[in-house]
Amino acid sequence: RQYIRYYNHDRIKLKLKGLSPVQYRAQAFGL
Repeated sequence: RQYIRYYNHDRIKLKLKGLSPVQYRAQAFGL
């Protein structure tokens, strides 16, 4: 579980300009 959380939240930050998936989604939709 720790690894999955790391993968989803930290590793993806590298792809999304330092944002977590949730933050990126919120920004994409202008929330």
